[in-house]
Amino acid sequence: MSRPFALLAALLLCLPALAQPDAADAGAAQAAAPRSVHASVQPAQVLLGEPFTYELVVAHAAEQRWELALPKELGAFEVLEQQRQREDAPKGGAGPVTTFRLKLAAYELGKLTLPRVTLEEAAGGAGHPGHFTPEPQTVEVRSTLGDDAAAQGAQLEDLKAPAEVAVRSWRLVWGLLAVLALGLGAWLLARVLARRHAAVPPPPPPLPLVPRTHQALRALQAEHLPEQGRGREFYFRLSDILRGYLGERFSFEALECTSSELLLALRPRAAGTGLPLAELERFVAGSDLVKYAKSEPPAPECDAALAFAHALVDRTGDVPPPPSTPSAAHASGPDVP
Repeated sequence: MSRPFALLAALLLCLPALAQPDAADAGAAQAAAPRSVHASVQPAQVLLGEPFTYELVVAHAAEQRWELALPKELGAFEVLEQQRQREDAPKGGAGPVTTFRLKLAAYELGKLTLPRVTLEEAAGGAGHPGHFTPEPQTVEVRSTLGDDAAAQGAQLEDLKAPAEVAVRSWRLVWGLLAVLALGLGAWLLARVLARRHAAVPPPPPPLPLVPRTHQALRALQAEHLPEQGRGREFYFRLSDILRGYLGERFSFEALECTSSELLLALRPRAAGTGLPLAELERFVAGSDLVKYAKSEPPAPECDAALAFAHALVDRTGDVPPPPSTPSAAHASGPDVP
């Protein structure tokens, strides 16, 4: 036999062996398919957007595990819920059963074909995972409007994209009202303060020296200090009133002078004023005796001192004072506060 014929014979002998793996693969793929698949839709008629259930009952071998794969594009359908349940020993069954339930909703009218789903084996018993695509099911989607809607001119509108809606805001109005209220409050406050300021009468002009001194002497007399055993206090206050009058009348600081300084300052100023210097000296000496000897003068003596003060003011008040002269040199003498 020639060499070419020998090679051809060897090739023909190898063909059955090469065909055996393909047959094995086909048998493995056939074995990987589920025993049965039952698909159903409940209910078969639904309203637009109403949920319904797409159920797949897969009977398969015990060593198989099937999963449900959905397409990326669902079209007019929306998956609301997905469930998977396996029973290895169902009642009246011959083997394991896996049930898939899809809760869907459709948003187009008419008789619609459900999306094609795929059953995929997670791990095949012979190491060859299988794929199975059930026959697609249909569902009839009806309008939510009544049967006479078309006759009445009613129709469903398609979904529209979100649109911006102007919302009425009162923020600017409230802001302007707040500013107006603040301005009104400030104006009212200014008016109230202006009225209060205008309602307060101006203080009366001060009394002239003579009536003011008589008023102070009468107020001292009204307190009845000698009758209460407070003659020394009476003399202190009477001395301050009379010194204040003499200092203002003859323009010098009489309240800061001692008794001797007071008399020395008055001597050059007394000419032509009616000032009774001799009587004033006796009053000053008696006042010092009461204040520093801590003796309580009787009430008649206090009344006489008060009458002398009234008379001194009357005699010197209407006569203009002489021109100011330099103060005399300080002389020693008893001090009074």
